[in-house]
Amino acid sequence: MKLIISKLFFISAIAMMLGSCKKDEAKQFYKGGNVPALKASVSGTVPLSYATKDQTGVVFSWTNPGYVFASGISSQDVAYTLEIDITGNNFAGPNKLTISISKDLAVTYTQDQFNTLLAGLNLTVGTAASIDVRLNATMNGNVATLVTSNTLTFSVTTYNPPPKVGVPSGGVLYLVGSATAGGWGNPVPVPAQQFTQVSTTLYSITVPLIGGQEYLFLPKNGDWGHKFACNKTTSPPSGETGGVFGYDFNDNFPGPAASGTYKIDVDFQKGIFKVTKQ
Repeated sequence: MKLIISKLFFISAIAMMLGSCKKDEAKQFYKGGNVPALKASVSGTVPLSYATKDQTGVVFSWTNPGYVFASGISSQDVAYTLEIDITGNNFAGPNKLTISISKDLAVTYTQDQFNTLLAGLNLTVGTAASIDVRLNATMNGNVATLVTSNTLTFSVTTYNPPPKVGVPSGGVLYLVGSATAGGWGNPVPVPAQQFTQVSTTLYSITVPLIGGQEYLFLPKNGDWGHKFACNKTTSPPSGETGGVFGYDFNDNFPGPAASGTYKIDVDFQKGIFKVTKQ
């Protein structure tokens, strides 16, 4: 009799444990979430201007999807990603932007911040373009819990900020120095040591350089009054790859260690020059 009672007690205990497990599983059963409603502080056009770059460009805000499990509304943090793409790409374009927002329910961009962000879309600067914006929400990045907001469409006209280094007023640039065939002779031989103007802010030259020597950029051939140079104390450049340059800085550019043919790209917009061995 005692044996029978013991067996019954054991079976009852097992049944209680299984029942408890089923209840725990039920508590964690995912029932879904609401589509977040995405809103913006502006409609139609997001203002972008260097003159007002520090002013607010756009504020995006959205509702919490309120994820629900069988046990009730989840208290876990929700992860958000803002997606931005050119209208017509259906958020599948090669340059689509995806920005992680963490658990916040809004994000604010100044005009400068949004303009910088949109540079990743490779839009034509100064020309109006149409972009789409939407929001994705997940629980801990789990794609099974993904819900996607409505899509907002805006017109934007991006801008280029002023160049970090003022461009040559005459639209020309020359290479001079002991690393060149012309040495420090000024005026320099042209067209051999004259840069090609690729754009308003970009100049390029491909030229043989003598290893272990130096050079400068001149805005006017035959004139030592002004130059583009480097500061080896604050921003020492590399003779092999380039670096930061500025107007009337004190130091000559270091040339590459080995002689050879090199391409030098001078980007006034970014204030950086690039050296590439050919």
